[in-house]
Amino acid sequence: MAKEYWFNIHTREVEEGRQSDWRNLMGPYPTREAAEQALDTARANTERWDEEDRRWREGDDADD
Repeated sequence: MAKEYWFNIHTREVEEGRQSDWRNLMGPYPTREAAEQALDTARANTERWDEEDRRWREGDDADD
């Protein structure tokens, strides 16, 4: 079985395998590096989704 990595939002540390309560974890991630970037990835996704929502609400969806 492949290793999984989790980012603990309480301790701000990467865990190899799920060790903590799921409410404190983001993941799983395939690599330690990806887990280390969990907050940055979540922030970037949220910003992208907010922009997509804004464009959809305004009828300005450039993907058409």
